[in-house]
Amino acid sequence: MIIRKGNINDLTEMLKIFTDTITAICKHDYNSDQINAWKSGAENEERWLQVIDHQFVIVAKVNGQMAGFCTLDQGNYIDLLFVHKDFQQQGVARKMYTFIEQEVTLRKEKLLSSDVSKTARSFFEKMGFKVISEQTVDIKGIGLTNYKMEKELN
Repeated sequence: MIIRKGNINDLTEMLKIFTDTITAICKHDYNSDQINAWKSGAENEERWLQVIDHQFVIVAKVNGQMAGFCTLDQGNYIDLLFVHKDFQQQGVARKMYTFIEQEVTLRKEKLLSSDVSKTARSFFEKMGFKVISEQTVDIKGIGLTNYKMEKELN
């Protein structure tokens, strides 16, 4: 597995992973209206260009195929962490997370935070995050439950 910095050329694959993962993996935690509202975020081209331009973006490649991506915003906030549906439970998320945590440590940040889906909550807990609060996010009039989570860094 290769982890490298992401760039504008990765955006098409990132969007596909974003929508495919939400559709295939998150369906156990969210209903079809919630899934459709959530994945409609892929249509917000301006947001994704902002992610590429202003966030620290990494991609994981396995045998030349993108297996996942992760983005860090404002130096200590994990905005996006998605693993391709065919690469679940293979250590991709853990490797990307470790890379991101090292970057945050280099930036001398003391706290790492994220707003985490029901689906990703157990992964983040395994990485040492604690739930700060449960929240409902409104996307196109549809409520999605997620969790504000934080991890204190040494």
